[in-house]
Amino acid sequence: MIHGESYKPIIAEAAKMAVGEENIYERVFIFELLKDKNDPNAVAGAVGFSVREPKFFVFKTKAVLPATGGATLLFRPRSTGEAAGRTWYAIFDTGSGYYMGLKAGAMLTQFEHRFIPFRFKDGYGPVG
Repeated sequence: MIHGESYKPIIAEAAKMAVGEENIYERVFIFELLKDKNDPNAVAGAVGFSVREPKFFVFKTKAVLPATGGATLLFRPRSTGEAAGRTWYAIFDTGSGYYMGLKAGAMLTQFEHRFIPFRFKDGYGPVG
């Protein structure tokens, strides 16, 4: 069994050592990607704000990797009754990465992959 709460501090420490703690920005909500004025097909940065302090950030980048999660609750699940509100339908997977990529001009492909919880005797849920 993988317990994410055990691995997260280990991975975070390795990342801080690799890129330097001064290059890590935590709790910054990115809301817009910036296009490169010389190459209309490239993203040159991003803008966002701190969710803890009254600060605004503008990042200049060579590459952008959206890691915002999926879009879990765009469609109503097929589950009924008590299974309709289970926690594996993550409320924070809003599809914001899809929106930002689309707005920046990215071709969105391979989105036919959906999470379908297994149904097994006396329960529902992610298994294995």
